[in-house]
Amino acid sequence: MDVMQEPDSAWVKAKDVLLIAIMGILAGCGLIYQYILAHYAGRILGSLETAIYTMIGLMIVSMGAGAFFARFIRKPFNGFVWLEIGIATVGATAILSISTAIALTSIFPLWLSHTFGLPDDITPDGGFIAQLHTISRNLPYFAGCILGFLIGMEIPLIATVRQSLYKKNLEHNVGTLYGADYVGAGFGAAIWVLVMLPLNINDAALITAAVNILAGAIFLFMFWKKLTRPGLILVAHGGVAVLLIFMSYVGAPWVEKMGQLLYQDQVVYTQSTRYQQLTVTERHLKGMANPVYNFYINGRLQFSSNDEVIYHEMLVVPALAASARTDRILIVGGGDGLALKRALTYNPKQVTLIDLDAELIDLFTSPVEKSEKSEKPEEPSNTQYIRKVFSSLNNHAFTDKRVNVVIGDAFVEVEKLVASQAHFDAIIVDLPDPSHPDLNKLYSTYFYNQLSHLLSADGVLVSQSTSPYHSKEAFISIGRTIKAAGFASVEQYHANVPSFGEWGWSIATKQGAPVTERLKHLADNDPGWDIPMTWLTQEFLLGAFNFSKDYYKGNKQILINELGSHRVYQYHQASWVGREGLLNISDKI
Repeated sequence: MDVMQEPDSAWVKAKDVLLIAIMGILAGCGLIYQYILAHYAGRILGSLETAIYTMIGLMIVSMGAGAFFARFIRKPFNGFVWLEIGIATVGATAILSISTAIALTSIFPLWLSHTFGLPDDITPDGGFIAQLHTISRNLPYFAGCILGFLIGMEIPLIATVRQSLYKKNLEHNVGTLYGADYVGAGFGAAIWVLVMLPLNINDAALITAAVNILAGAIFLFMFWKKLTRPGLILVAHGGVAVLLIFMSYVGAPWVEKMGQLLYQDQVVYTQSTRYQQLTVTERHLKGMANPVYNFYINGRLQFSSNDEVIYHEMLVVPALAASARTDRILIVGGGDGLALKRALTYNPKQVTLIDLDAELIDLFTSPVEKSEKSEKPEEPSNTQYIRKVFSSLNNHAFTDKRVNVVIGDAFVEVEKLVASQAHFDAIIVDLPDPSHPDLNKLYSTYFYNQLSHLLSADGVLVSQSTSPYHSKEAFISIGRTIKAAGFASVEQYHANVPSFGEWGWSIATKQGAPVTERLKHLADNDPGWDIPMTWLTQEFLLGAFNFSKDYYKGNKQILINELGSHRVYQYHQASWVGREGLLNISDKI
């Protein structure tokens, strides 16, 4: 009997082991595709966690549909090989196709305006144009459904191939394959976190697609005699391989150019860190000696160099002016160093800054001189240029010897400081908006209570608190949450920051006079108010604590944000719905 027909032969068992290994590898690829599309969708739609949960849910349902459909494939050997070709093709081209569609639908209204000579302040954005934009922004989910459908057919087809290989029904066939699938998915998750997360998203997709096409090629040669027209399948594999090689050269630059179309100004720098996508744009304005630089994280504006002074002076000055001392200052967040710059003008003995992303802080730190550089590869010229621009903008704050930078999750690092019995004269919280559940915990009673343990009795805490206009409920909830955390006095104030619109802050003391009384006392005793300010004035600051009539009416119906409740996150999401995305949002997040 031919060895290929011997059910218990060593050759058959070797093929079976290889099949199971292929199944595990492909499971890892499937999970990575989920993460790639969810990660990209999060950058487009503005809520990474929501995108991840939605993508995983849609892909699981689609995988179930694919598993049902697999029964209609009469030639499992051919079906599996063509399946891997299809998965590799869709997986490799999805990001490029989606980015192109989003860019084209985004610039389409502007093209129409120019074509029909519409005024500059009128851009057609309703009707079918809005529908096109919505469809393009949800294309990652459509691609996820297609990939999920194809991936769902893998296990049923391999199960059929295994039974054909042994020429009998296998007792533990499904269990074996699902075991390989789960283990492979676990390895895929580890590879995503450890290897692929920092990579360019297009490169990550191409690497994953290459594994798919390699698995299909191995299967092709393993079962060459079982396949119909294997030569044609081999040519198809070669075609996809050529496509992957071609895309490795043009894919990432193309996606980057499509991404640049989403910004009004010229994109001069982009970087993918482990945690976020950083983008810098540049605009030259008549009458201004220096360009205006806008800094974005995941497509959302963080600051504009021409008006960041408003935001950061409103954040820092009231807290440090009202504090009894400014010897030891804690800044939570603020990785751009702009709040740190203002804090250093108060001549503190030490400033501790906590931020999650070391690569972001590095971008705002002065470049190392050539004579002092380490063994790391030399940075690209545009990276050096942006570092010089941004370190100059924050007055080289991170090179100050009084600054202690702590890299880590603020929630964890604050708990460590409490455990070490550290104390600070003032605390400045410059965190992103609570736009997803993971950030919500940093606006909870628990977190603010931890900060109160770090604050001196006569010190002041200030927290950026989102927009009191666009997100009124979240703004008021943050103030009420700080009060519930044990602070004796909590006040809120606001100002218009042109790049963001109306913005708000919450400021609190543990005992003694409220901040407004302290500031008025300073103004009464020192009309010149010898405080370092570039834009802010005494009169403007004191007036910023005033809100319109009935602004706080019914505020007791707005809930406090307990740890795990997600109330601030829910308020924020409800108020910003329809405003998120690269083109129409400028919230500080």
